Amino acid sequence: MNDTLALSVTEKSTRRRSLIAGCGAHAVHDGLTDVIYVLLPIWQTQFALSYAQIGLLRGAYSGMMAVFQLMASRAAKRWGRMPMLVGGTALAGAAYLLVGQASGLAMLLLALLLGGLGASTQHPLASSMITDAYEEGGGVKQALSQYNFSGDVGKTLIPGLVGLLLTVVSWRASATLLGLIGVAAALVLWRLVPTQACESTATKKARPLSRTGSTTGLRALILTGTLDSAVRMGFLTFLPFLIQAKGAGTAGIGLALTMLFIGGAFGKLLCGYLGARIGMMKTVWLTETSTALLIVTAVYLPLTGLMVILPVLGLVLNGTSSVLYGAVPDLAGAGKREQAFALFYTGTIGGGALAPVMFGGIGDVLGVPMAVMVLAGLLLVTLPLAWVVQRDDKFEV
Repeated sequence: MNDTLALSVTEKSTRRRSLIAGCGAHAVHDGLTDVIYVLLPIWQTQFALSYAQIGLLRGAYSGMMAVFQLMASRAAKRWGRMPMLVGGTALAGAAYLLVGQASGLAMLLLALLLGGLGASTQHPLASSMITDAYEEGGGVKQALSQYNFSGDVGKTLIPGLVGLLLTVVSWRASATLLGLIGVAAALVLWRLVPTQACESTATKKARPLSRTGSTTGLRALILTGTLDSAVRMGFLTFLPFLIQAKGAGTAGIGLALTMLFIGGAFGKLLCGYLGARIGMMKTVWLTETSTALLIVTAVYLPLTGLMVILPVLGLVLNGTSSVLYGAVPDLAGAGKREQAFALFYTGTIGGGALAPVMFGGIGDVLGVPMAVMVLAGLLLVTLPLAWVVQRDDKFEV
């Protein structure tokens, strides 16, 4: 009886520590990823960069993260989950230490490439660690919901903090502090991740799935997620410049991003429930149409009006991803859940990486407002794709 009780306590402790570690890693990595938006206008002025070069810098980080995600999962099977997750977090922190010493575009680009490489370990390893910890006792969806929400907490706190810091210290000092946060987070993860959670998912028996899956539906879902992510990342790249043109300073840009990310965090929770209630297709149509209209509105509103709508814009801008993510298991074939999630993550992050580069060139030629308008129009392509997903999805989200 005592042995059973002790085992139960141990399992609960493992689940809790895995969740805290995964959520902490997600918060730090997402914060380090999105704080780049606050620094882009400063780098443009400091190094006389074009919008295409700005897009290249932003795309370099996300591109490396997307490309090496599948490799990070395979590497974890060989060297272990914890060394890869801790090492990746430390590398992301070290990249910002290098950013603080950058003297030009080449050094900035190198640092962000290294940062993206480190960040590639977080999504596949942290989410699989939480899934493994909660799968046997139940509560996987609830745990992953907390994990997803924690990323938005990091996106809210770290860019907001740096926006305020930039009013009193230099951007180089702020980047150095970000680097120290990343290295410190790696040390905490090293102590926090339980031994039981260090095993790769390859060493655990996967539950057989009864679904036959839908290749067409999954492809449509990945393309929908890719376009949604591309618009989101493209808009986030241009938002600081849009706000700056309306008269806001560095602190105002940080505040605007914080308001947008707060709305986005609640959007993930709200749209997940909404999708379960009215269906994936109706939810996507509602969120994507609302996002397109609000993006166009943001171009014409004065600064005060833009600040007011940013939380609502963040809600619909970010909420779609939660609904799409929940449809992946329903469209995955038997035994192919991990592969389906890996492909979905790679597509969405890849779309987010390419968008700043592509639309940065459009911004150079046509200007920021017109580039933002093109982004809004691109969202309408997701509407027929969502219909294809709904048609081929034979299971509840």
